[in-house]
Amino acid sequence: MPSIKALLAVPFAKRIRRSILKWANNPIETQEKVFQALIKEGQKTAFGEDHNFKTINTHADFVNQVPIRDYEALKTYVDRVVDGEADVLWKGKPIYFAKTSGTTSGAKYIPITKESMPTHVEAARNAILMYIAETGKSKFVDGKMIFLQGSPILKEQNGIQLGRLSGIVAHYVPKYLQKNRMPSWETNCIEDWETKVDAIVDETLPENMTIISGIPSWVQMYFEKLQERTGKKVGEVFKNFNLFIFGGVNYEPYRAKFENLIGRKVDSIELYPASEGFFAYQDEQDEKGMLLQLNSGIFYEFIKADEFFEDNPKRLTIKDVELGVNYVIIISTNAGLWAYNIGDTVQFTSLSPYRVIVSGRIKHFISAFGEHVIGKEVEQAMQEALKDSDIQVSEFTVAPQINPQSGLPYHEWFVEFEKEPVDLSELTLKIDQSLQQQNSYYFDLIEGKVLQPLKITSVQKNGFQEYMKSIGKLGGQNKLPRLSNDRKIADVLNRLKLTK
Repeated sequence: MPSIKALLAVPFAKRIRRSILKWANNPIETQEKVFQALIKEGQKTAFGEDHNFKTINTHADFVNQVPIRDYEALKTYVDRVVDGEADVLWKGKPIYFAKTSGTTSGAKYIPITKESMPTHVEAARNAILMYIAETGKSKFVDGKMIFLQGSPILKEQNGIQLGRLSGIVAHYVPKYLQKNRMPSWETNCIEDWETKVDAIVDETLPENMTIISGIPSWVQMYFEKLQERTGKKVGEVFKNFNLFIFGGVNYEPYRAKFENLIGRKVDSIELYPASEGFFAYQDEQDEKGMLLQLNSGIFYEFIKADEFFEDNPKRLTIKDVELGVNYVIIISTNAGLWAYNIGDTVQFTSLSPYRVIVSGRIKHFISAFGEHVIGKEVEQAMQEALKDSDIQVSEFTVAPQINPQSGLPYHEWFVEFEKEPVDLSELTLKIDQSLQQQNSYYFDLIEGKVLQPLKITSVQKNGFQEYMKSIGKLGGQNKLPRLSNDRKIADVLNRLKLTK
């Protein structure tokens, strides 16, 4: 028999769903309200004074007065906040900094304010409630739930708590879920990822796990250790495990491997969280896209990816976007980020309501020869090539080979197989044909004999884990780039002799 908590979850979920649909069905008006509220609050800040927020009434005014910035361009303001100054980007001081690893700027300190923090928590909660409202399934709330995340131990800097976003969010698990949450606080605080996963296996094996959540590549590591320990499929170990919640990367390249590890299909919910904001979540099981959070203190702008590097690319609002176009997403938030480029690209799958998929990173592409291949294209090519086969891929990344020892340049795919193909050349051909169909520039380069078809280099088992370990990014929220425009990853894989 389901508990009272499980029974009450269904009407509560339906009530929340009705409130979500109110703003989802009035998207333009909702975003205008968010915009006006942000500008009003921003007037009281140093950033607002520097950019004359008092004269901003429309989006056109905002475009004229507030240029697009990435973290490096906003850093002078963030540094003032880190040093303890108030009213710089948002009123007062942030309550947290989400610390992430940057590229050119070293560590990045993303502010989280008392206004923005609840939106992270509510969006994660609402994703589960929308699932309950749609499916009527709620018995899982009586079981144990695991969220594979970073350490919740926070440091302090000038009176502001500092840590990984997932570690910060761990402090906000609702009271009614505290008894259900796994792993224990002590285990969650273990810094070394491999030690932590072993401890999580110890703790969870005897439990009734119903929800498992995390970035697929790291959940896979947990599943593999469970299987090694027990000799059973994960679905046999946890008979009531029926919901997988994930974010950060596309699940499709992992789906076949996961279903094999679990031994059956389970429902899944995709999330789109980031330190800068919780942007979207999957609101319906049969929908590919995620519902864009238009009522969460975030004002969105979009720039067509193929125009992004022009001098004055057009900044679009929600009312101007089209289906299937690759956009760079720009945000202004109640954490004090203004016209901020988070680096992601998205495509809309629905305009009523507004749903998106993450198509890649504006910096993660291959255009060594003018082809501009993006993450979504390589993932789809792999997915199509594996369809109706028993080949299983654990992980892969793609890099250009500009100076081969012989012949024309090509794209080199580094692939870690769980179950290798009988005929590697057949798989290679299928992937290449799919990529040519999706990307006309790539097709032209192959046809014009500028490039030769792609080549696959096999990576040894657990090779990508070894790579991530070698660069100090094993576990947590760290993700392997799906593709790059240089050979930095390729060179490390070869140097560590992780390729076969």
